[in-house]
Amino acid sequence: MDNAGWHAQRRADKESFRYFSRRHRGSDGQYVPEVVVGPLPDGQISTALPEYTPRPSNISSSASHSKRLAELPPAERARTQRIPQMSPLLQFMVGPLLRYDTIDVNGVWHGAALIVTADAGSNYDPVPVLTYQWDPEEPGRVPNSPTSSTFSKYELSPHPADPHTTPLLAWEDVAKTGTDEKGRSKACTGTMDQTQRVVGQEIYVYSGRGGTFTFWRFPIRIQLGNNELCIKYSINGGMQLSFYVPALRQNMRWATHSCNGFSSGVNIDEFRGPGFKSGYDPMWVDLLQKHSQEPFHVLVGGGDQLYCDSITREPEMQDWVHVQSGASKLACPLTPEIAECIDRFYFNHYCTSFRHGAFARANSSIPMLNMCDLIDGFGSYPDKLQSSPIFQAIGARGYYFFLLFQCFINPYIDGLDDRPGHHPFKSLILGVQGPFVGLPSHSFLAPLGPNVHILMLDCRAERKKDRVCSDAQYRKVHDHIKQLPSNIEHLIVQIGIPIAYPRLVFLETALDSKLNPLVALGRNRILGLGGLVNKFNAEAELLDDLNDHWTAKAHKKERNFFIQELQGIAKMKRLRITFLSGDVHCAAVGVFKTYTGGRGSS
Repeated sequence: MDNAGWHAQRRADKESFRYFSRRHRGSDGQYVPEVVVGPLPDGQISTALPEYTPRPSNISSSASHSKRLAELPPAERARTQRIPQMSPLLQFMVGPLLRYDTIDVNGVWHGAALIVTADAGSNYDPVPVLTYQWDPEEPGRVPNSPTSSTFSKYELSPHPADPHTTPLLAWEDVAKTGTDEKGRSKACTGTMDQTQRVVGQEIYVYSGRGGTFTFWRFPIRIQLGNNELCIKYSINGGMQLSFYVPALRQNMRWATHSCNGFSSGVNIDEFRGPGFKSGYDPMWVDLLQKHSQEPFHVLVGGGDQLYCDSITREPEMQDWVHVQSGASKLACPLTPEIAECIDRFYFNHYCTSFRHGAFARANSSIPMLNMCDLIDGFGSYPDKLQSSPIFQAIGARGYYFFLLFQCFINPYIDGLDDRPGHHPFKSLILGVQGPFVGLPSHSFLAPLGPNVHILMLDCRAERKKDRVCSDAQYRKVHDHIKQLPSNIEHLIVQIGIPIAYPRLVFLETALDSKLNPLVALGRNRILGLGGLVNKFNAEAELLDDLNDHWTAKAHKKERNFFIQELQGIAKMKRLRITFLSGDVHCAAVGVFKTYTGGRGSS
């Protein structure tokens, strides 16, 4: 539920008119985009950000180590401080990103990495190669003490996804072992028993005003063993990053997040805190510090991994956004210019968000497992608006770019067959085609260890104002749960919106009423109340959020059915089930109990 308060809504409404008034066309006759994202500097990946003071990757920050480095011969001194360079060179737009898929019956961990590169600045001869290595006999790790780090809590903590803040070897180790030809300590890159090289799969090419950009996917397979493993990986021999996979019989350590953004009109700097570069960083720096102490194996995205409502700021969208007549807005055609604008927004917005600050470091060092992301409340608006050309394109392309960037899936290349052996991702459960996104729902059922599974239920692709998921999707998901092995004791069901939540029927009725005076004032932007209505159909801003909820009038029967079905499965399989959700910007816990009493019962 994305409501930042009246002052923020009023500020957002004023900003909306500024976007409308300042739009202009360039010398080529095209609108100048609100945000233009260029490639990163040559050879730099998205976790190495210039906004933080750089420190060479193989040097301790202590003065004594620096002094002793100065005593080395020039060639050795240069090699010790050199940051590895990719060969051939790639120019990154975003990445590397990591994704977790499943662990199969043979104990093999399945996942993938994704990068997006600018074709004009990259060399694809040969095509990109990801190299990853691990030691199957690596001894079990000892968790770091929470107080062992010497870094300020305001820095991006020592972390393998950032070449400037990686926990570094002492100078004595560098001096003792020497460095390789790329400046990496041989103590860090010593012989590993298992090394795999994976050729990148081209899964999509985005074509925009700045040229063409290629999405490369690298499947990763790791045989799990008796101990937790640190997997070191690099692309084209460049900077070495790492992530962790659990032991074969270990339940995973995992973190979950949602609503990774700020509402329109909110001043992000107010949440930055002293010493931080961004209002986004405090939470992610905290998570990375915990990861450096005891690594997470999975990062679960429970919805709103990024906010996409700012699509309404794009210059080509302004005429449509500011149309006063509902009928005229529904009839607005999807012109080639607007279609190009929608794709440009999603591509730029994802590149900006997923390569920014501490969030980028998390995505390259903790494999992701994400559920659907679209604009706020998509599917819960009236069918006429949902079916209108521009609004439907916003949803369909948003869903497509969600699959690309967050799931590493291109349905037009990977296909729409989730039978075993027919799709690159084994945890996928496909539903029926959504009414407004043009693709079937994509849910995922994945193990989080030998005794735990998680269901990432797609509650967006098939959504309508009176439906969350189709009967066919429920049947298919329930069948997969019933087939879980008998040793599974706990199932986590990740849904975007709380299923145990207060019912707000009175507020729904009031906001939906045509006689509501505040909504009428908002539609006419009187008394600065324009922020009380949304930009899509001028209904109350909170109404789509309320209609989104499982406890809404339209979803009450479906909610009860869903809970009762899972109760039956839990009883049949002796399975504990936990619902996990986000959206409402508060932390709470609830418990379902069967009501056995009646009238007159004590």
